[in-house]
Amino acid sequence: MKIVITGGGSGGHVYPAIAIADKFREKDPETDILYVGYMYGFEKDVVPKAGYRMEEIDTGWVDRSNPLKIIRTVRDVSRGIRGSRKILKKFRPDAVVGTGGFVCFPVIYAAHKLGIPCFIHEQNAFPGLANRQLEKCVRKIFLGFEEGGEFFKEKDKLVVTGNPVRKSFYELKKEDARKKLGISDDDFVLLSFGGSLGAQAINELAMGVLEDMNGKKGMTLVFGTGRRYYDDVMAEIEKRSIELKDNVKVMNYIDDMDDYLAASDLVISRAGALTVAEELVQGKPSILVPSPNVTGNHQYYNAKAVADGGAAILIEEKDAGTDSIREIVKELSLDPSRLAEMSAKAGDIAPGVATEIIYEEVMKEIR
Repeated sequence: MKIVITGGGSGGHVYPAIAIADKFREKDPETDILYVGYMYGFEKDVVPKAGYRMEEIDTGWVDRSNPLKIIRTVRDVSRGIRGSRKILKKFRPDAVVGTGGFVCFPVIYAAHKLGIPCFIHEQNAFPGLANRQLEKCVRKIFLGFEEGGEFFKEKDKLVVTGNPVRKSFYELKKEDARKKLGISDDDFVLLSFGGSLGAQAINELAMGVLEDMNGKKGMTLVFGTGRRYYDDVMAEIEKRSIELKDNVKVMNYIDDMDDYLAASDLVISRAGALTVAEELVQGKPSILVPSPNVTGNHQYYNAKAVADGGAAILIEEKDAGTDSIREIVKELSLDPSRLAEMSAKAGDIAPGVATEIIYEEVMKEIR
């Protein structure tokens, strides 16, 4: 069996795609998997490290800001479709599965025109433009959040799966992660991060919490600043004359996110679909501050779905203040019963079988 996986632009599209590929390989190690991605995308480095062969296409994203850019978009997408068609005709897959991002459109569109069964997974509660446009080209639309189904017309194609999460996030236990990271079993552990590049708003909130937790016995703070903001955060720490103690770890990028997430008691983060899914799988209570600078405000809808389920506290960036976050963290650190309740609710809505459902649905269509 041959499967093409596509999706890119960010970890939120790429890591779910890799999780789906892993499931196909787990079910049948002989499955030939080809990843098709953007030649300048995030996926270019990540996919080969995950052990998958990747073919690259040159394409573009939709830019409607002026007529000239619309013309350029049509040209770029057409080039991507031609490149995808060439790859698909050579590889001859049994199915194509896409996880969104602008690279997904030309691959799925070309496969559909070639008569290859196509499927898409939408991670967010507010679907992206590429996936909405591909609705007519696919046999099934897999949903990370049930709420996302409202934005698709062909309801018979919808399958609620939850978001695919890499296997390691399911397997890790808090005590094992803390032992590996050298964190006491008895500590209250707060993890704060804003993605690989970082988020200034999250960092500003975390700075206030850092002042409260620095050197405080029985508490550990893991502060992922993001590569873009690390120097700024360290300069601010110096400006405030803060001498970092051993219970505070300030990191520009968290490589072992699965370990640090497993070790934590509470998380402060954005509300990207992948971030939310990983937190839910680990049963982590969270304070979600969705980015307002994303298409369709989709992070807000992701965060609302989790907050409505009782697993998170949703605070919009415009309402997020350092003092209020400090107070929330303080209250939760002193209320283990509430943390336990939030953790249980996170487990209730976690995407436990997403990749299994996707695999079975794809196989039903192509058998």
